[in-house]
Amino acid sequence: MPQQPAPRPTDLVVFGGTGDLSMRKLLPSLYLLDRDGHLSGETRVVAVSRDGLTDADLRDKAASAVRGHSAVQVVEPDVLRRFLGRLSHVTVDVGGDPSGWADLAAALTPGRDRVFYLAVPPMISGAICRGLQDAGLVTPESRVVMEKPLGRDLASAQAVNDEVGAVFAESRTYRIDHYLGKETVQNLLVLRFANVFLEPLWNSRWIDHVQITAAETVGVGGRRGYYDSSGAMRDMVQNHLLQLLCLTAMEPPASYDRDAVRDEKLKVLQSLRPIPAAKIAEHTVRGQYTNGTVQGEDVLGYLDEAGGPAVSDTETFVALRAEVANWRWAGVPFYLRTGKRMERARSEIVIRFRDVPHTIFPGAATASGAGSLVIRLQPDEGIHLTMLTKTPGAGALRLRPVPLELSFADTFATRSPEAYERLLMDVLAGDSTLFMRRDEVEAAWRWVDPIIEAWQGLGTAPETYPAGSSGPAGAQRLIGRTGNTWHEEEQA
Repeated sequence: MPQQPAPRPTDLVVFGGTGDLSMRKLLPSLYLLDRDGHLSGETRVVAVSRDGLTDADLRDKAASAVRGHSAVQVVEPDVLRRFLGRLSHVTVDVGGDPSGWADLAAALTPGRDRVFYLAVPPMISGAICRGLQDAGLVTPESRVVMEKPLGRDLASAQAVNDEVGAVFAESRTYRIDHYLGKETVQNLLVLRFANVFLEPLWNSRWIDHVQITAAETVGVGGRRGYYDSSGAMRDMVQNHLLQLLCLTAMEPPASYDRDAVRDEKLKVLQSLRPIPAAKIAEHTVRGQYTNGTVQGEDVLGYLDEAGGPAVSDTETFVALRAEVANWRWAGVPFYLRTGKRMERARSEIVIRFRDVPHTIFPGAATASGAGSLVIRLQPDEGIHLTMLTKTPGAGALRLRPVPLELSFADTFATRSPEAYERLLMDVLAGDSTLFMRRDEVEAAWRWVDPIIEAWQGLGTAPETYPAGSSGPAGAQRLIGRTGNTWHEEEQA
């Protein structure tokens, strides 16, 4: 992979700069980039909001955010002081009093790179971009960063893309998906394309099926209002899980170049076989958590959480079977699964290899969990290959699955950067390889929209599951139709 260029002086303007995302993720990540020498000395961070804060007010909030949410235990006072000195606040009322745009213009330095980070709901992205353009703040080198969810269907995603695209060229538009910044996700590309022994096996001849799971123990909390308009399909499957599927299934790109990589991801999305309405109940499962116990704590069900109606058919869990209809993957099911209030938090990709054509060892066929490659994204990032070995000892030959494990923490003895650290560094360097292109986003919606429409046509409520469980029983039936089980059940 190419080396990152030296950091350039940049004005990073964060709209929504005092909001939850900025305080929990962006500012703590920028502090760590500053600590590790990835910000030039002249780089400044301008937080834009309607809050009317002074620079001192912002710096107090930022100091608390860094201390409370930084990925390191010790916040270095000298580094924090230097970082806080980079921060300033400008009050802009988008669509309201236009005087704020002049204040923002005064806060920027001519000749520096400009990155506009839209940590705001996507529906106001267009208004912000128009305001920047009308105020003369967009230079040919300016970049814009957009957060998901980008729309709630294909039409709304296209509308947002059109509005932003009228101001910023596609090459200057960075659609962020924090899953793509995880260390193990990037290692998936290295694992596949830098190790000759895997590529001959990475196809339907040798792989039985693939499981991609993103499970959370948290509920929706104070986001109930947002979640009722989104649900797990829009919030997680359309972006995070489909991006992981693309990286797992894509063909080798000609180079590690932003468009070469994204061209191959797009081909996967375009190859996804549509799920017909007649098969929707067979190939998909929707769930919604009820009261239960998660890691020893009693928690409320989705309908009992504040901020939403007492009746809702919003799904907090989705499992589905996808198929990539191309030469490499024909006939291989990809099982995607995500849920809130699950028994434990984990994100992983499981490659389940086929059994050997003929076994000469009695009992080998019943050795559970053998022949699996597990790429664990969180927690405990690592790669685990399970193989059958002989159990030591005299007498009858007995086989046992044993993992070969690569733990990133143990092997490299260093902290892996948080996803937002890596992606912010890429934005500042002008590297869009790990960001979604417009055609990717829209291709994902073209596959997802008919599934949501079919659910609406069925008119059935999500299947309930107790908080703290492994999800609704329908998920086991879904994968069990092909004689398979979810990976954690194999390990039980």
